[in-house]
Amino acid sequence: MNRLYKLLLLLPLIIIGCKNKEIDEKYLSQSINSLNMNIFSKEGEKLISIKSPYSNYDKERNTFDLKETTINLFKDNNLEYIINSDNSKLSNNNKLLELDGNVSVKTIIQQDDKLTANSFTWNIQNSEYLLIGNVKFENSLVTLSSNKAILKKSTNIIEFFNPVKYKFKDNMKDSGYEINSENAYYNIDNKSVNFKSKEERVRSKIYF
Repeated sequence: MNRLYKLLLLLPLIIIGCKNKEIDEKYLSQSINSLNMNIFSKEGEKLISIKSPYSNYDKERNTFDLKETTINLFKDNNLEYIINSDNSKLSNNNKLLELDGNVSVKTIIQQDDKLTANSFTWNIQNSEYLLIGNVKFENSLVTLSSNKAILKKSTNIIEFFNPVKYKFKDNMKDSGYEINSENAYYNIDNKSVNFKSKEERVRSKIYF
């Protein structure tokens, strides 16, 4: 009888404790449907617009977790890149952007250019985009692939890290010409490729 009485006294405390935990979780995490967010610089310049049909905001970590994301990157308030991915995360007070899963980057300058990777990372305070895993750039002229690449926003140059595989195309057909190099640099603006050795000497330069 005494044991039953003690159990009845403890039961309300257990229920209250569980209830508080549910309230805390709801308070610290918020689901958002049809997210549409814009991020601006301190000077008022538009940097990013983010769209996601489903997202979750963690108030404790100040982090957005997003699904099926479409992200537009701007330069001088003009649209420059469109990025799609399965998942993305916005953290560090909206200063760190991380995407993963079928990452696809399209440029407005050269619309037939396609850049894909497993993941994409951008510290908004920097002007470089880091791509990791099965990185592949392709257009009607050339295909370049490596495991790591950096897209420099200031110059529109993609740096591919060794080992790099190249395939050049002739008259819209695959020429079958492939080479490997330590480093490769593709200039999106003038459609040229530089090949560099470890000693940073330019081995060859090709314009299309």
